[in-house]
Amino acid sequence: MLGLAVSAFLSSTLLPGGSELLLLWLVEQDGSRLLLLLAVASVANTAGGFLTYWMGRWAEKGAERLRHRPRPSSAVNHYVRRWGYPVLLMSWLPVVGDGLCLAAGWLQLRWLPSLLFIFVGKVLRYWLLIYAVDFLK
Repeated sequence: MLGLAVSAFLSSTLLPGGSELLLLWLVEQDGSRLLLLLAVASVANTAGGFLTYWMGRWAEKGAERLRHRPRPSSAVNHYVRRWGYPVLLMSWLPVVGDGLCLAAGWLQLRWLPSLLFIFVGKVLRYWLLIYAVDFLK
């Protein structure tokens, strides 16, 4: 479980990772703990995404000191401004999801709705993976 949590956390930050394969392997090994596996992966992955959100929030506030740091891309900022919190449901997407979380922090979106939308997106992704594996058995 700790390995799954670390993998899920790291793969949701700006660092590369692949928690999906580990989760699916654990589901195959012990299918009786599906809800626990879903909870661990979702919470850890959400924590990583939320860390990225706070990095964006901190970077925006400290922009004067961080002029050399790149801002979130204008396209990502546009989507976050246009769609608001619901766009964070897509925070699970590779590369794009990190940018969405970063932009949400940068644009000073409120933290609680941001956290909830990030969490729901992550839970749905992992649930669909588990369901697909279970369905294909």
